[in-house]
Amino acid sequence: MEWFEAVILGLVQGLTEFLPVSSSGHLEIGKVLLGVETTDDLLFTTMVHAATVLSTIVVFRKQIWDLLKGFFKFSDNDQMDYVLKIAVSMIPVLIVGLFFKDSVEAMFGSIHVVGVALVMTALLLFFSDRASRPGMKSIFPEKEYRNGISYWQAFAVGLGQAFAVIPGLSRSGTTISTGLICGVKRDVMAQFSFLMVLVPILGETFLEVVGGDFAASSVGGTALVLGFVSAFVSGLFACKVMIALVRKAKLSWFALYCLIAAAAIFIFA
Repeated sequence: MEWFEAVILGLVQGLTEFLPVSSSGHLEIGKVLLGVETTDDLLFTTMVHAATVLSTIVVFRKQIWDLLKGFFKFSDNDQMDYVLKIAVSMIPVLIVGLFFKDSVEAMFGSIHVVGVALVMTALLLFFSDRASRPGMKSIFPEKEYRNGISYWQAFAVGLGQAFAVIPGLSRSGTTISTGLICGVKRDVMAQFSFLMVLVPILGETFLEVVGGDFAASSVGGTALVLGFVSAFVSGLFACKVMIALVRKAKLSWFALYCLIAAAAIFIFA
């Protein structure tokens, strides 16, 4: 991988991580367009994902610090409740990581898998957008939960995140859509979706580096660093934009984009 290819792919990752269009899917599309060889080496993908997680930490630093201060008081406060719900949301993706990692990695490198998953993302976005419109009767009874989300809703959103390990199935799109369908309000879901991914991705990055995958990577150190920086900078911008979009914009427009991208894959790939 050349340095400029790493920069471009980093930009793609950063700009699409927080938009409901699948960053992993767009990374695979970018590799195909750039002619970058797709191998079993997923360290670059992990590193640019970690970069966007770091940008999330920067954007939500005040909220994260408040959660940590409240959590370490070890009392029944709102911060403890919120952190525990994030922990519940991580259970499904933890199970996938422990028992189905090889199956997930086998899906990377297939552009047609990305195309099918983008169609699934589009359907989820379209359905959740309609389900969350004002005046629409929710599938689930409306209740007021502490911090705006219940434990069962957090687990349901976590299931969405577990399925979103498939390249082309947007993590933010899937988790936000799942939350909206389950009755979580848009502003609550925007923040929860971005915070729930922090530990899983940082943990995966740590395991890859400590496990020796960094040294064994076929991608050069320069490309990894440039890709990381590129994804971090573009992620700072995209994270702030996505927060505003989730609260106000129609997700159906992103659904239409996903369908167009999927059609392009099926026609030209």
